[in-house]
Amino acid sequence: MRASLKPWGPPVSRDCVITSFPKWYTPEASLQLKEHFHEKVSAACERRDTGTVGLRLSKVVVVGDLYVGKTSLIHRFCKNVFDRDYKATIGVDFEIERFEIAGVPYSLQIWDTAGQEKFKCIASAYYRGAQAIITAFDLSDVQTLDHTRQWLEDALRENEPGASAIFLVGTKKDLLSGAACAQAEVEAVRLANEMHAEYWAVSAKTGENVRALFSRVAALAFEQSVLQELERRRSNGRLQVGDAGLIRMEGTLPEAKESQGPSSQNCC
Repeated sequence: MRASLKPWGPPVSRDCVITSFPKWYTPEASLQLKEHFHEKVSAACERRDTGTVGLRLSKVVVVGDLYVGKTSLIHRFCKNVFDRDYKATIGVDFEIERFEIAGVPYSLQIWDTAGQEKFKCIASAYYRGAQAIITAFDLSDVQTLDHTRQWLEDALRENEPGASAIFLVGTKKDLLSGAACAQAEVEAVRLANEMHAEYWAVSAKTGENVRALFSRVAALAFEQSVLQELERRRSNGRLQVGDAGLIRMEGTLPEAKESQGPSSQNCC
């Protein structure tokens, strides 16, 4: 499918237009250190040949303990607001944020999940199909960092191995001095490397690093989506521009199946 995909819905915010690959927070805990999109992705974007990538919603799930600031983080990014008195999320909620990445429309569906144990089985049903998992903890409360292992295990259990980009995000950075934050980050970076996650420190109150974090999440998820689309076409035997050595497979091509979203289940 080669088509110039037109953005749908309201115009994309200028802050959500990504023309170059966003930088990591720290090279000590980064999913990758390259500064440019994969060459195949760049070429596909230039040709406007990214298939249905620009028409789908890519799921991001945010998990973590109660009161670590998951809702505040999402609302700061999506609505640019901060409220000290957010009530605990009941079950799940989500926001949709639209981007334009390398000229291609792209949307994240960001799921805010409850941190209370009694809602865990409800929220877990919505972990499936996550292209990115953000495991949040409070930088000023080391116990919430210890709990991130279990939150990540729960989220990964609902997804195929290697299918989700993982982020370990320390919130409430504004509550710590520079020295105290640096000390807390030493352990966080170590854990992020064990998790094979990318580490970020943010503040929903001040907005520090919030937009940079989600731009990074969007860029990595977008790149993976385009690479998967290109690989799917190769597997289906469709000849791509630049793939001179590819031989078209005989027979009927299988129909692409789109995800219908999270399936309901009685988990409790």
